[in-house]
Amino acid sequence: MSVLASEWVKVRSVRSTFLILAISLGAILLGLALAVMAASMYDSVSPERQRIAQIADLEEVVVIVPQLCMGILGTLAITSEHVTGLIRASLTVVPRRWPILTAKAAIAGTLGLVIGLTTVFGTYFVTGWVLGDRFQGAYSTAFADRLPLLAATSLTVPVFALLGLGLGAILRSTAAAIAILVGLAYVIPMIIGNIPEPWSERLGSLMLGALPREITGDIITTSVYGSLLPPAAALAVLVAYAALPLLAATWLIRRRDA
Repeated sequence: MSVLASEWVKVRSVRSTFLILAISLGAILLGLALAVMAASMYDSVSPERQRIAQIADLEEVVVIVPQLCMGILGTLAITSEHVTGLIRASLTVVPRRWPILTAKAAIAGTLGLVIGLTTVFGTYFVTGWVLGDRFQGAYSTAFADRLPLLAATSLTVPVFALLGLGLGAILRSTAAAIAILVGLAYVIPMIIGNIPEPWSERLGSLMLGALPREITGDIITTSVYGSLLPPAAALAVLVAYAALPLLAATWLIRRRDA
């Protein structure tokens, strides 16, 4: 508990933490702005075009903001100590080493979960309030029907935080870890979307963006992602994104010099 308390002091004592959290919560405002723009466009077209108009789930669009922000927060939680040399003092005080990484993971994961739930559900409610029954009632379906997908989407945010922490501990480089996070979120899915079938569908099913809908059993038909995994397998892959880098980091932190 003392290690956990000390790691919490480290996280909340730097201004970058609060800046990252503020930008993450700004995803709700981004969703609101997109909803207002979509509603304006919908109201300006003819009834014939309104009947065929569609809109993406905006909470799935804006979740990329808290995902990347919390991934950066997780990365900085460990790489900043290597840059400043504070990691040497931390490892001297806690010679078993792995409790430091465990405490950092607990804090990053908790913050990621809180931010994920807040941004995803907040975006859903504000966009639903703006859009009403537009777009064939895309946001007027029962909340209970949307709850599983909203919860699964929220879980990707703490996964990014833990993934960033694990990559930061492995690479000891903020830039390299963030580059991999951006690649997973943006670049690799676009590359996979241009690969010939069936590999596009197979690899796309393993991407982080595909997992929430696979966990809830939804079929993805209009996306670069695939939808081949059953719910249990998709949940296992989501856990693996967070767990495998942390396990590798735990093994490395016990065997190499600070």
